[in-house]
Order: sequence, then C-alpha cells, then structure tokens
Amino acid sequence: MTSLYLVPTPIGNLEDITFRAIRILKEADLILAEDTRTSGKLLNHYAIDTPRQSYHIFNEHKTVDALVGRLKNGETMALVTDAGTPGISDPGFLLVRACIQEGINIECLPGPTAFVPALVKSGLPSDRFTFEGFLPHKKGRSTRITSLANESRTMIFYESPHRLVKTLRQFIESFGDRNASVSRELTKIHEETQNGLLSQLLEHYEKNPPKGEIVLIVEGER
Repeated sequence: MTSLYLVPTPIGNLEDITFRAIRILKEADLILAEDTRTSGKLLNHYAIDTPRQSYHIFNEHKTVDALVGRLKNGETMALVTDAGTPGISDPGFLLVRACIQEGINIECLPGPTAFVPALVKSGLPSDRFTFEGFLPHKKGRSTRITSLANESRTMIFYESPHRLVKTLRQFIESFGDRNASVSRELTKIHEETQNGLLSQLLEHYEKNPPKGEIVLIVEGER
C-alpha cells in the first residue's frame, strides 16, 4: 500500500485539482505542506480537515528521518507545496529519496506544473527542451548562463518579478537576441503572456515592471 503521495495543487485557479487529489488529501493521516497557511486556503475550500504539518526547505533536513519513521509505522502522508507539483523547484526530493532507500511506496499524482502551459503557449519548439528552474541569485549565476549559450533545446526558467529585467539583459549578452516568451500569473485573473525577441521583452518590462510568478521560455541556439 502506498504510504507517501505526492499531490500537485493548483498554481492559481482552485478548480485545477483532480477528484483523486481531493480524495487522497481527505484520506491521508497527515498532509505535509510547504506553508500551511497557503495550503489552508485550498484545503478549506474543499472542506479538507486532515491534520497538517509544515515541511519546507528550512526544516526538511531535520524532519525527514522522523517522517520516514512514521511512514514505516503505517501512516499515510500526502505532500503538497504552495503550488504545482512537489519536487519541481519545491521541497520533495529529500523525502522521496529517503522513502526509496527505506522501501516505502511512493505515488505521484499527475497535475499542475507551471512550466508546461507556459512552454506549450510560447510557440517555441516543445519536442525537446531543458528545464533550468531558478538561476542562482549571485554565485555561479553568470557561469550557468554562459554554459547555456550553445544549448540547442528550448530553455525553461522560473524567475521572480524583481529579477526579470536583469535576467533578460544577461540573456541578451550571452545568447544574443533570440525569440522568447514570458508568462506570468498563469491560471490567475491577471494571467499574461508576452512573446517576442529578448530585446522586445526587455523593453516591455523596463516600461511595465512585472508582478507575480514568472516562467521564462527562451529559444535554443539555431
């Protein structure tokens, strides 16, 4: 019997959750949430009163052993993050690895991940792509960007609104002026996607500072 469920949650619109995900969240003995306050909005919306415990990047190393012990004793847990699929630029990897090492069954439900709709609607090739997630904020940032200059696959990045303009400038310096796409606030009321050359996107966001969660798609080297 599966002991740990990885349950994707909506990236914005609360309707973007499966019937199965709701059932698992109701049936689990414990929900591990990146932020119990954020997840609480979703859980309360669907009248899910399963006990909750915080599980995030600041406590995951300290709590993994105890959680694995409880799983081995027969408890069933559901892991959720603030939005999207656990383990994709969010906590989850350490617990999954520990469960595999201890022979604990794991099941990952299909569901929302921000980069998929952003990639599909970008108009850039989606048959081959590389997901780079968040770039380093300081140390190693320039090195990482430079190393991707010859990448032929479409590249996918997560970025914060206050770093987007800086990132676009750095991409132009290292990649040249390529086609790209910026999607923000996916599935939310103010969802927006801007397509064009990196230089056009830079000009747009210099004049219109972005808000919200951002997915940046960049054309590979041609």
